[in-house]
Amino acid sequence: QVQLVESGGGLVQPGGSLRLSCAASGIIFFSTYNMAWYRQAPGKQRELVATIGGNTNYADSVKGRFTISRDNAKNTVYLQMSSLKPEDTAVYYCNAAPPRWNRVYWGQGTQVTVSS
Repeated sequence: QVQLVESGGGLVQPGGSLRLSCAASGIIFFSTYNMAWYRQAPGKQRELVATIGGNTNYADSVKGRFTISRDNAKNTVYLQMSSLKPEDTAVYYCNAAPPRWNRVYWGQGTQVTVSS
């Protein structure tokens, strides 16, 4: 059974930094999975924040401020967030997509609140 567990969310002041972690279990070949972070604010659609596979890519709104990385030995993906803004406030979700398989896995999410 595949399970994704996010951690590291919390309250941070504007301009601050936070690192989110997503620990995966039940995935044999973790290194072959495309991993991603999404976020969703109240009343808004879930949006893609960053992906990491053979390459990395980012939403324009976070480019230059967020960095996605992974440690395949630990089956973990990270999202380092810097220069945080109030508009970054959302529930952040981890996503895992296996190669050549028409499905994805989701974590339960972790709340990030940016406020003074």
